[in-house]
Formats: sequence, C-alpha cells, structure tokens
Amino acid sequence: MAGLFSHPRRRTRLAPTQLIALAFLALILLGAALLTLPIASAGGKSCGFLSALFTSTSATCVTGLVLFDTGIQWSLFGQGVILGLIEIGGLGFMSAASLVVFLLRRRVGLRQRMLMAQALSMDEMSGIVHLQQWVLWSSLTVQGAGALILFFRFLPQFGWRQAAWWGVFHAVSAFCNAGFDIFGQVLPEGAGMISFNGDWVVCVVLMALIVIGGLGFFVCQEVVTVHSFRKFSVYTKLVLLISLALVLVGACAVCLLEWNNPATLGPMPVWQKILNGFFQSVTTRTAGFASIDQGRLTDAGKAVSMVLMLTGGASGSTAGGMKVVTAAVLVLFVWSRARGRDTVCVFRRTVPEGKVMDATTLACLMLALAMVGAIAISAGSGFSLTDAAYEAVSALATVGLTAGGTPLLNGWCQCLIILYMYFGRVGVLTLSLGFLMGNRAESRFRYAQTNLLIG
Repeated sequence: MAGLFSHPRRRTRLAPTQLIALAFLALILLGAALLTLPIASAGGKSCGFLSALFTSTSATCVTGLVLFDTGIQWSLFGQGVILGLIEIGGLGFMSAASLVVFLLRRRVGLRQRMLMAQALSMDEMSGIVHLQQWVLWSSLTVQGAGALILFFRFLPQFGWRQAAWWGVFHAVSAFCNAGFDIFGQVLPEGAGMISFNGDWVVCVVLMALIVIGGLGFFVCQEVVTVHSFRKFSVYTKLVLLISLALVLVGACAVCLLEWNNPATLGPMPVWQKILNGFFQSVTTRTAGFASIDQGRLTDAGKAVSMVLMLTGGASGSTAGGMKVVTAAVLVLFVWSRARGRDTVCVFRRTVPEGKVMDATTLACLMLALAMVGAIAISAGSGFSLTDAAYEAVSALATVGLTAGGTPLLNGWCQCLIILYMYFGRVGVLTLSLGFLMGNRAESRFRYAQTNLLIG
C-alpha cells in the first residue's frame, strides 16, 4: 500500500496532449525571441516583438500568414530561423526529439512512446517507434528530392547559391504545408509565388510535396508497404478517395468560377488556367502558396476556397483544418440520419458513435470560431465580412492564404490571428480534451430522458 502514496508528484504530471501544447508554445516564444533580434531583419533593425511573435507562430504552426514579405524583410539568419520553425512545427517537436534519441541509440520509454503516438494522432502505441523512424527518414527523403528538382530548375536563372537555398526552403515549406515563400525579390517585387504561376515545374513539384505532406504519415507508410488498395485500412481508403475527390472538384470549381475573371485566371492561356486551378485547389488544403491574387477572387471563388481550407488534410499529417475523414464522417452521418438510420457505415464497417460525436464536436467548434473570428476581424479592422472570414478561416485551418488583409490588421486582430493559428495547429479538440476534460471523472448518474422537437 505504501507504494501507492510514495510518489505524490506523479499525480501532477502533465498529460501527453498538454505537453505537446506547451512544447509548441515554448518553441513559438523561442522563435519570436530570435526573430526580434536586429540580425534577423534584412535592414538590421528589430521588427518588434509582436511582429516577431506573429511570424514565429505562423511558422511553427505551419500557417504562412505574414505581416511582411518573407524574402524581403528577413535576413538569411531570419529565414533560417523560420525554416527551422517550419520543419519542427510541421513534423512535430517529438519527431525532432526522436531524431536525437535515435542518433544517440537511446532506449525509448513508455512515456516517450505515448508522446509519439499523440503527436502522430495515433490511437495505439503498437509499432509507434518504427513509424516514427519511418516518418523521419521518409520525410527527409521526400523533401530532399523536392529540393533537388527545384535546385536544378532555379540554377540557370539564379545561380547555385540562391538556387540551393530556394530549393531547400520551398521544398520544406511545401511538404510541411507552411506556404512561406522567399520569391519576394523576383520582379515584380513582392509578387511571390505569383511570379511562377506559369512555371509548370515549380507548380507541379510544390503541389506534389503539399499533397504528400497532407496525406498523413500513417497513410503514406501504408501506401508504400501494402501496395494494394483492397488491403488498405478503411481510414487510408477514405483519405485517398476524399483527397482525390477534393482536388478534382476544387479545381473544377475554381476554373469554373474564375475562368473569365480578368484579375485571376482570365488573361492566362488554357493550360495555365487549368494548372493554376489545380494549384489553388491543392494549396487551399492548408498549404498557403498563392499563385493567383486571393484578394481579387470572386466571392464565390473565396467561398469555395474557404470550404477547402476548413476541410484541410489528413490526421497525423503536416496539414491543418478539421481533417478530411472528419468531414467524411459528418457527411456520412447526415446521409445516414436522412435515410432514418442510426449507424454510420463505410466500406462495410460501422463507425463508432464516439467517433461520430468527436467529428461533430470538432466541426461545430471550427465553424463557431470561424464565425466569431470573422465578426471580430471585420469589426476591428474594417474588412468586409467575406475578407474577414477568409482571414479567420485561413488562420484557424493553418492555411496561410490571405485576401490581402494580413499586413493591415491592427494589434488586437493580430493577437486574435496568433491565437487562431495556435489552436488550429495544436488542435481544438486535443486542447479541449487535454486541458479541460483530462481529469474529469466519469458521470456517476444520468438524468431522466426527455423528448424534444427537432427540425
């Protein structure tokens, strides 16, 4: 009996979800401190703590919203800090810590395995160390391949030094779904990715990296090792099918709505319109590279983009949003209830009721926060409600696309966007369960049921 009370400190240990949230916060503050230094700015003058905090949060949470052009404002040191934050934030701090453990050949304990599982959005710890190793090496391999292709593309025009740096930076930014670019010095100055919207090599490579990073590490491993769609798990089948459908439907919708818009796709030749329609569909799935002016999209085009932003990528990936399987479960739930069925089924399997409730809770939280954020930004900065919603959804889903309003946000709205980026990356549901409900006792009684009129 004495052993039960001999270590009272163990009772106060933080849960894995809480440790992950606090680690992200510590990384953000460290990045902000480094970016505040005068050496981090190209002009040799500090940008101020709030601007540094905004940029650090955006990089760590792999969002891509910026107050300044990344390629113009930040020095090589500042860009290196941002790149490091993107890599650690995209793969997760546990991946970076695991790399050190693996290199030192240390034993991975039970608590470390729990943290790895939580960081990768896995429900169980079986095989988690092997998966973490696979995540590290496959991620570095894919990013390296993307960087090499981009290096040879940029080499003839920009020289080997700039080509190497641009290749590495944009490969990491795309794979981690961050959306930061350092193309700001390319004419016209400040145009960023728009300067390369007619370059099919750059566009295709970035799209491929975005899609691979957004599929999720578990899905990618299963695709590589299993080789048969029939043998894939139900989760992997859902992620692949829904991701493909969203890319195709999104591209068709963007092309249809923006085809004759003189401010976006209108002046382009047909092949370039199709290319940028696909790029817009892919990048809104939480990547944030803008190959067309987001502020000059039609209202319908912005609405489609916001739907894609909120949906996001897969769980356990570098992408944000409410996640594709969450959206799929919601659609299946509505379809089942509309047909008078009580259970949600997919691929001849029943989805547990608890998972359906989790998906509903997450979707409601995301939509409610997006609405509140849109109203607050519109009231605080004078944006139209559509542009304010675009900003709020982009931050909450960690996308990084903006209708041009990010640099115009006042201090209070910048703080709101910082909070939204943090919540969007760490996970609204993870935070609520980890901090608010982690120690809640199970209900010991139930009230009598009552009937309510619905609909």
